[in-house]
Amino acid sequence: MFDTKHKRGGFTLIELLIVIAIIAILAAVAFVALDPLTRFRDARDAARWTDVTAVLSAVKVDQIDNGGTYLSAITALTAGEIYMIGSDVAGCDDDNASCDAQVTADGNCVNLQGLVAEGYLAEVPVSPTGAVTWSAGTTGYTLISSSTGAIVIQACESENAAQVRVTR
Repeated sequence: MFDTKHKRGGFTLIELLIVIAIIAILAAVAFVALDPLTRFRDARDAARWTDVTAVLSAVKVDQIDNGGTYLSAITALTAGEIYMIGSDVAGCDDDNASCDAQVTADGNCVNLQGLVAEGYLAEVPVSPTGAVTWSAGTTGYTLISSSTGAIVIQACESENAAQVRVTR
């Protein structure tokens, strides 16, 4: 009735479950080791570093080309106050909760389109989206002009870096 001479080949259910469990454990370990969220944050911070460096370089080259005088939008700023870079004229402190550097007042906005018009920047950069979605009106970058003539450009958000800030 039963053929006992020929065994059927194949895998048992328990063998398949063990293999699936091992693959799942390896996948979980690889996912944790790669940590994609941290990599995305690092990439956004890298873009912010590139942007703040480009803006500060454009400001300084413009200053050199104009005999030591800053762009008129920067010259008009109150020393020591923090300004949001962008095209808006009000509401520049609306996202202070997400900013490493708190914009001093609602109307503390500075428009650097003059650097674009003069060819120092292709466009005014906009910070990558983090906790806030930034726009040309409020770019997510701040500018501080000191009384000694130093300029500080800082990203509002920094995710894995302590802060994204350059000074010259």
